[in-house]
Amino acid sequence: MRIKLSLTLPGNLQPFFRRWFNLEPMCLLWHIGFFLLAKGWLLMQRRQFIRQASCAAGAIATGVGNAQSLQASSPYRPRFVVASCMYGYEKLPPIVAAVPKTGAAAIDLWPKVHGDQREQLDEMGEEAFMQLLAQHHITLGCITQYRLGPFGLQDEMRLASRLNCKLIVTGGAGPKNVEGDEQKRAIKAFLRQMQPHLRVAEELGVQIAIENHRNNVIDSADALRWLLEWEQSPALTVALAPAHLPQDSEWLAKLIREFGPRLAMFYAWQFGNGFMQPMPREQELLQMPGRGPLDFGPMMRALREIQFSGWVEVMMHPTPRGVPIMDTTAEVTTEIGRAHRHLLDLL
Repeated sequence: MRIKLSLTLPGNLQPFFRRWFNLEPMCLLWHIGFFLLAKGWLLMQRRQFIRQASCAAGAIATGVGNAQSLQASSPYRPRFVVASCMYGYEKLPPIVAAVPKTGAAAIDLWPKVHGDQREQLDEMGEEAFMQLLAQHHITLGCITQYRLGPFGLQDEMRLASRLNCKLIVTGGAGPKNVEGDEQKRAIKAFLRQMQPHLRVAEELGVQIAIENHRNNVIDSADALRWLLEWEQSPALTVALAPAHLPQDSEWLAKLIREFGPRLAMFYAWQFGNGFMQPMPREQELLQMPGRGPLDFGPMMRALREIQFSGWVEVMMHPTPRGVPIMDTTAEVTTEIGRAHRHLLDLL
């Protein structure tokens, strides 16, 4: 059934519509109706858009809030790296295979006399070494090079860059057993000599970490402070070794907070009963976290507080150097894993 619509206007208005709108009244009705329908559709779309935008904004805000809450509640986990020298002169394949068993994901290669794994890298070749790492899903986190010293690292930095290793640890260079103004002058002289090496490090994207070490110009907390204060290059960082400093947990934790992002390596290592003369194994192991008297809790919590993203390396030095810390490779792995779990339990 067809419905015919008609619009009847008073006679005096019909000429008005035809003159001003050039439309028949019925046609005008359709235009008005179309306009009202279009306006209604636009209003509906606007309301729907506002509702959807509000929901989206709420979802985004909720997502951001959840992400922030998750980040705040997510437990901090240190990045453990295993020092190859803990295994003495053991071959690289069994050491690399053992690293994941400790809970670590990277290895630190040490040269003679503490170990000889850096020399083993040269013997096996870079490609074979990288294949070995890939096979066990670990990376080269660090190369330790006290033997080359801070002024002999340029070729080593190029090697590190090729192997995607971003850190080399070494010691300072200068007069030993100096204090006060004499030590300050020695550190400034050391930094002047470091300039060309730091430029190379910057170009390669490699950092040089100077460890505080006894019988070295960089032997104290003040020496580390001056080093970082007087050289702002991001290529120069520090490696903090508690074993060479006063055995005060809270004071060491303050150093961690103070050094912040300039701290690249933290050695979980205490003085224990010393490490410069032979002693029974049980006494040597007092250098390890959870065995000696030093409480690593404040230090681990300081690392969490600054969200430390550098390396944490469990360390001890047996005497003589170059021997493993335990009798077998499996026992060394177990001991390092125990120390890692102890440190995690302190967080």
